[in-house]
Amino acid sequence: MRALREAFALGLDDAALALLGRDVENDFVGARVGVMDQFAASLGRPGAALFLDTADLSHELVVIPRQVDIVVVDSGVAHAHASGGYNLRRAECEEACRLLGVGSLREVSDVSGADPLPDRLRRRVRHVVSENARVRDTVAALRRGDVELLGRLFNESHASQRQDYEVSAPEVDLLADLLRRDGSVAGARLTGGGFGGAVVALVPSGEGKKVASRVLRAYERAGWHGRAIVPT
Repeated sequence: MRALREAFALGLDDAALALLGRDVENDFVGARVGVMDQFAASLGRPGAALFLDTADLSHELVVIPRQVDIVVVDSGVAHAHASGGYNLRRAECEEACRLLGVGSLREVSDVSGADPLPDRLRRRVRHVVSENARVRDTVAALRRGDVELLGRLFNESHASQRQDYEVSAPEVDLLADLLRRDGSVAGARLTGGGFGGAVVALVPSGEGKKVASRVLRAYERAGWHGRAIVPT
């Protein structure tokens, strides 16, 4: 899209490109994704996290503390959001909204309000509400350089995705556990839409390659093959 924008002198800013990318996934691919990944790809910058409010598309870059590296380890388990469980989770959240009489789970501030819902939907609501709170807490921890809190939030996020949202997979859980058991990793969590994919971990600056190598060897001994993306 950037190449087309330049070639044809199109009057589209980076946010507009992100929205077009989301439309392609929704309408052509058939995956009912949001716009977070597209905004990260279009507006993200090295050394910073992108804090995005999808309600109004306001966004800001938050500097990542220099004492940590962000390491992404791919589990090797492919996911297909157009035909897999991702669209089902979206539908479950929409059903919970209908039953709660809200337009978005963003409007739910107290998880106890979901108590009358069936257990499955109640757990979906609990994940979304608690994850929104963790995002805000993560931004605050990044600004303070509080790596210990960041790690705890990463670990809590993974547990919520595994137990309440049920989008993890055994291989991803193993990989996250191996990372957390490595003594230098502050925290690790599933990243992306789930049902496979990658784990993102907080590693001491400059230690990414060593940690990834150790963890991948252990992962391979368990019978799986992954790959790592580490800072250069």
